[in-house]
Amino acid sequence: MRNPETDPKPFNSESENPFNTNSAESLSTEINSAMENKDQPLKEPLPDIAAETTAHVSGNLDRVGMSNIETVLQMQMSDGQTVWIPAKANAYVNVNDPDAKGIHMSRIYLALQDELQRAPVSPDLIRRTLKRFLETHHELSDRAELNLAFVYASQRKALISDHVGWRHYPVEIRSTMVQGKVEFRLKIDVTYSSTCPCSAALSRQLLQEKFQADFDHHRWLTVAQVNDWLRNNGSLATPHSQRSVAQIEVALDDIVEHFPIMSLIDRVEDLLGTPVQTAVKRIDEQEFARANGENLMFCEDAARKIRDLLENDQSFLDYHIRVDHLESLHPHDATAVVVKGIEGGFTV
Repeated sequence: MRNPETDPKPFNSESENPFNTNSAESLSTEINSAMENKDQPLKEPLPDIAAETTAHVSGNLDRVGMSNIETVLQMQMSDGQTVWIPAKANAYVNVNDPDAKGIHMSRIYLALQDELQRAPVSPDLIRRTLKRFLETHHELSDRAELNLAFVYASQRKALISDHVGWRHYPVEIRSTMVQGKVEFRLKIDVTYSSTCPCSAALSRQLLQEKFQADFDHHRWLTVAQVNDWLRNNGSLATPHSQRSVAQIEVALDDIVEHFPIMSLIDRVEDLLGTPVQTAVKRIDEQEFARANGENLMFCEDAARKIRDLLENDQSFLDYHIRVDHLESLHPHDATAVVVKGIEGGFTV
């Protein structure tokens, strides 16, 4: 039996055994490599200008980083599926050291790409990413920003028929971390149709004048006569309609657990009543014409409706609403803008 006090201690692994064949071969390889490279000069460390030099002109900077970074992100859709979608990102930190030459942009880029690969976009993922931006620049920065811009795709059903089609909604998520607290902002674009109330009234007037001129001397009319007249003259004048866009940006609470992208889009479309359609048959187009007639609106009307919606939702701390009606009557647009008006919040 082995005496633990007098016998040699056994090797714990092959790597500790100096007589191991693999270790010997490895040592021989290292010796040969060193002999081959003995005449080559030792490589100097790569220069790091950002860390090894100082600024020629000193001063703090509010935002330094990268804009329009091409990337992809994971998004959990309304049906529960997770999909990869292309996106553009802006990533920044500030510089509080007035003598620092610059930041380490590659650290920000690599942290961003690493985090976006891990999980679908969420407030928690963005919090972690911003924290890593600051951890890699702890000696320079105390503020980090991340903006993500992408297109959220959703299938939308036709108004009456069973047809469905895809709609693309531009979305931006803007986030800023200062002293561990994150400010989130969500921006969406909703496209809809608007019919001018003034143009509708003018069209009705022309129709009334035509009806009076045609039947001024008639003492009575049958329903069939009126129906026939409307069939031939109902489109004597039509109000102008146009594609319109509502850009809505809301500030969310720091403790928010998810971004209400689709729920906000749905609520705005239901409120305005005339979202643009995808696949349509004649029965759908007729229903769309009815919806436009029942929801006549100036850009002022649309902006006020959306404002009331956001005012009555306490999850939105602040908001900025811009409505553009891309006029078919004019070569210019009709625009309305409204903000909540809180101190330090969104401005017009």
